[in-house]
Amino acid sequence: MTLKKTITFMILSTFSFALMNVTVKYLSNIHAFQLVFFRSLGSLIFTFGYLLRHRIPILGNQKKLLVLRGIVGVTSMTLFFMSVKYLPVATAVSLRYIAPIFAAIFAVLFLKEKIKPMQWLFFIMAFSGVVVLKGFDTQLHTYGLVLVLLAAVFSGLVYTLINKIGTKDHPVVVVNYFMVIATITGCLLALKHWTTPQGVEWIMLAFLGVFGYFGQVYMTKAFQSAATGLVAPMKYIEVIFTLIIGVLWFKDVYSFWSLLGILLIVGGLILNISFKERQKVASTTHKH
Repeated sequence: MTLKKTITFMILSTFSFALMNVTVKYLSNIHAFQLVFFRSLGSLIFTFGYLLRHRIPILGNQKKLLVLRGIVGVTSMTLFFMSVKYLPVATAVSLRYIAPIFAAIFAVLFLKEKIKPMQWLFFIMAFSGVVVLKGFDTQLHTYGLVLVLLAAVFSGLVYTLINKIGTKDHPVVVVNYFMVIATITGCLLALKHWTTPQGVEWIMLAFLGVFGYFGQVYMTKAFQSAATGLVAPMKYIEVIFTLIIGVLWFKDVYSFWSLLGILLIVGGLILNISFKERQKVASTTHKH
């Protein structure tokens, strides 16, 4: 598959996720549990349809791990949706993206993986972005920051669980478990906080699941069509799209410090991905 096609897939994916992020921000008067319900239900229609059409066993092979991934995933999603109410949307997205740092720590603890000193340097760079955001950006809401950092911790745990699940289960089975658990959890928890959507809000809620699903699908296609080292850094285009839409749509204001913080986070994580890929290539070459 051509590089042009991979880039197109990644642009479509990041733009879909950016639209989902700003839709969540637009609907911030509706409780996060309700947003989780609609976002998951919308995607569930697609995932179930895919599994039935391709006759893939819905229950999968590693049921305990799949359920755990779903529970951890819905916790991360809920915390992120809650944080968007208090933070500029691109700041929330950038902070959630420090998840790989927590994923690396969990991998050391649970999967006995090793982290090179250079990777810790990149992680410190990314985390210094969080410090810059909180220390110098006086507009940053502390409660929102706590929520999104917790979302990143759970997201890091999701990465570790997906790594553990590996290729023994179909990717859509993994996503389907997540969406089933998120739909049920969102529905039960939303009952107490239910707000009946008005007019255009119904359409926006319906599109949450559509944006989320296509973001996921095109990201998977991109990762399947090219090396991880090439595709993974492109995920951060989502921050740029979200920032631009946030400024145009919500008149979000980003100070010099908030932009510097976002740049440090994204830069540190992209450098880590590039370093990991170079190490992988080097070890493969060495073996041969």
